[in-house]
Amino acid sequence: MMKMAELVVKDNALIQASYTLDLAEQRLILLAIIEARNSGQGITHDSLLRIHASSYAEQFGVNDKTAYTVVKDASKGLFDRYVTYHDKNPKNGKDRSFHCRWVDKIGVEPDSGIVYMRFTSDVVPLITRLESHFTSYEIDKVANLSSIYAIRLYELLISWRDVGKTPTYEIDDLRNKLGVEPEQYNQMCNFKAKVLDRAIKQISKETDITATYEQHKRGRTITGFTFKFKPKAVPKQIVTDGGYIKMTDSQIKTFSNKLAALPELGSNSPLGASTEQFAAMIADDLKDADKQKKYRKHLAKLGFEVTKSKVK
Repeated sequence: MMKMAELVVKDNALIQASYTLDLAEQRLILLAIIEARNSGQGITHDSLLRIHASSYAEQFGVNDKTAYTVVKDASKGLFDRYVTYHDKNPKNGKDRSFHCRWVDKIGVEPDSGIVYMRFTSDVVPLITRLESHFTSYEIDKVANLSSIYAIRLYELLISWRDVGKTPTYEIDDLRNKLGVEPEQYNQMCNFKAKVLDRAIKQISKETDITATYEQHKRGRTITGFTFKFKPKAVPKQIVTDGGYIKMTDSQIKTFSNKLAALPELGSNSPLGASTEQFAAMIADDLKDADKQKKYRKHLAKLGFEVTKSKVK
């Protein structure tokens, strides 16, 4: 099973790259990266990574019954996808760009709910190296993002976390980096409303940062955008005298989904209830001082840390 606070690490060359993946495909890559890190063996071109549908369901709050279909379809889609990245020719210093596929081998094991995938030799070094110029973040920071553009923009922003703002991205470059297709949202009002505004709103609500953007014009024409962001204040997880943990709405949403996926709590689920329905019931329990107590040890198992102080 996946643990909370799992790190995803990508080379900034890949963060800055242009590619178009749907939501499930992006999530599948995140889980594959974690799988490689957890194995302790890293990734080589020969590494055949295993992604369990149950891990996808647990991490992203998806129904167990549909998770396998989601990861299977995502692996098939990923097989046809490619990434474009840019570097400089070490011999003459000139800019160049390359296209390469994400994976060159996929497989399925229906009875076990497992999908297999192998990254291409070109993508492997972009994902696995752990030098200082890498961007790392915890996967739970993007687990609740449902917009593909929000995930890409979050990755783009935190690659500038040391300064809290990005350089100016020209329109075409930004569209490419966010994976917006050439025929999509060509009117600026639609691009801002459907892509940028929605992504900024999700990032500011669901992740550990709040973000804004500023548009830049040449005359009356918008030519580019810059983004500013700052980390949110970490909410204190306070235990009262009665043992009640004050949790934020975001924490309740995240941990109710994870609690509902724990095998040891499965017997508590009402007969015929879906994982989503069970999670909703747990969410209500987490708000109740008496009912919340039975989940304390399970919350600790999932990595929920509590500040041991009293409310006066």
